[in-house]
Amino acid sequence: MSFTSWAAPHFLLEDLPPSLPGGHNQPSLSAWPSPVVPLGGRVTLRCHSHARFVFLKIIKTVRSHISEFHKGPFKKSFMIKRVTTAHAGIYRCSGAHTRIHPVWSAVSDPLEIVVTGVFTKPSISAHPSSLVHPGSSVTLHCLSELDFDKFILHKKGITQHFQLPAKIIHAGLPYTQANFSIDTMTPTDAGTYTCYGSLSHYPCEWSAPSDPLDIVITGQYQKPSLSTQMGPMVGSGENVTLSCSSKTPFDKYHLSREGEARDHWLSGWQSHNGTFQVHVPLGTANPFHGGTYRCYGSFKGSPYEWSSPSDLLNLSVTGNQPMGAFVICLLTEAGPPQGQYHKPDILIGLSGVIISIGIFLSVLIGYWCSIKNRKSKTGEDNIT
Repeated sequence: MSFTSWAAPHFLLEDLPPSLPGGHNQPSLSAWPSPVVPLGGRVTLRCHSHARFVFLKIIKTVRSHISEFHKGPFKKSFMIKRVTTAHAGIYRCSGAHTRIHPVWSAVSDPLEIVVTGVFTKPSISAHPSSLVHPGSSVTLHCLSELDFDKFILHKKGITQHFQLPAKIIHAGLPYTQANFSIDTMTPTDAGTYTCYGSLSHYPCEWSAPSDPLDIVITGQYQKPSLSTQMGPMVGSGENVTLSCSSKTPFDKYHLSREGEARDHWLSGWQSHNGTFQVHVPLGTANPFHGGTYRCYGSFKGSPYEWSSPSDLLNLSVTGNQPMGAFVICLLTEAGPPQGQYHKPDILIGLSGVIISIGIFLSVLIGYWCSIKNRKSKTGEDNIT
């Protein structure tokens, strides 16, 4: 399924009764602020008509059961103050000009009221990444430990929903999953997504929404550059600050570490010879700061459209740290920045790793030998 055109059908509706007699002046029914309502929330049903009706009837359909939800003097708005699962269903409204022997108008088009929060929320993730290059593909995975029959995908700002049947997957514990694919990424596909789960017997009762997931399209503007003032290796305990700069006056810069995006607002950008930059403090250096970083730029008016990524920045921490913390010099994909860092720096770093490992192994072997000698001496004393 591709979301490029957003041409997927709206969520499936149950069979509804035919229009009632009096097909003139058909009203319309809407829900404010939304027909998708959290459990315990409130919603207002609004029946709109140009005719001067004096009597109103709201019809509710749940599966094959039809009932009159409300009947009384006509008023444009009807509020449900506290929504429960009993309010989930499909609604239509009709009006009449007289109270005695009323002749009802044609019913409005159906309006589906969905109640969310009935089940535990699923999770949503993007593969291979939530940062997508134009024309590339990305798959959104909706996943739950509950035995849902289908998953519903929602994009913020869009009234349509996409749904797919859930597949049961056994990997240790069984869980259900649905995969929504964007085949060719365009700016219209970028945005905030959430997913829900539901059961076929209760199609208007959904789970709580998943945590939101931002899908961002990159490559929309010229790439910025990412650097650090600390040199080729960052010592443990030193304060680490990354600098993202560009010739484009972006409103916002984004720092991404190994595919996980973190946003940093540009607070008081500075211009040096036509260059704009922002400093991102990481705090006191420790081995967990080591990793691969990139930065991007964007504008407030199009928050899901980012620049091309900066060249890679491989950051590492050296010094007094646990064994296993690796030492790699600070480099970018384009090579040593401005000719400051050279191959001898890399050799020095690797030499430090080799020496540290040698010392650790020597201590380990010495400790093992001392234990063995103690055991041998104890055995001799027992024989004596």
